Amino acid sequence: MQFKVFEPDIEVNGSTVYSVIAGLGYFTNLSRRYFSRVNIGTVVNKELRIDMDGWYPQHAWLEAFKNIAEQVGDRVLYRIGLSVPESAQFPPWVVDIDTAIKAIDIAYHLNHRKNGSPLFDMNAGTIIEGIGHYGYERDRDGKNRIISVSHNPYPCAFDHGIVTAMAHKFEPNAVVKHDDTKECRSRSAETCTYTITW
Repeated sequence: MQFKVFEPDIEVNGSTVYSVIAGLGYFTNLSRRYFSRVNIGTVVNKELRIDMDGWYPQHAWLEAFKNIAEQVGDRVLYRIGLSVPESAQFPPWVVDIDTAIKAIDIAYHLNHRKNGSPLFDMNAGTIIEGIGHYGYERDRDGKNRIISVSHNPYPCAFDHGIVTAMAHKFEPNAVVKHDDTKECRSRSAETCTYTITW
């Protein structure tokens, strides 16, 4: 389900928060209003300032997302998702569409933490659970197709934008579609499925 944390005490890093605010573009007044209302960032001279090295509570972050979604809708959430990969941390082995889609889950965990520790341990190469996942499954018939199942508390349209941006980094003509025959978090389900073809 969208906007509900899986576990308490999860935090999101400031650079990810900043990328979402940047993705709001013309809607910066909304970011100032909704993020500052839940104590994300500080308002200085009518401008929302985010500590890029800081960490913010995921529950507050999701509450701001929910308010923005209700105010401006899915098109803006999709656009915000498109902007997130621009400033997120990704491993150096991301070199093609397959590794890009696989890396979404790692970057997702790198940019969240619990009890002061990132949810991806770079040294051990292990993920710590608590925020769900972005899936990766390559077509077994050799077609240029990847299935990504998102199971996390973020909005469907936002994730659609993230998956699209990552696919386009290496395959500019890739088409990313939400699989409407499957369940959807916007309809109170646990997951959303995106099909990437090129």
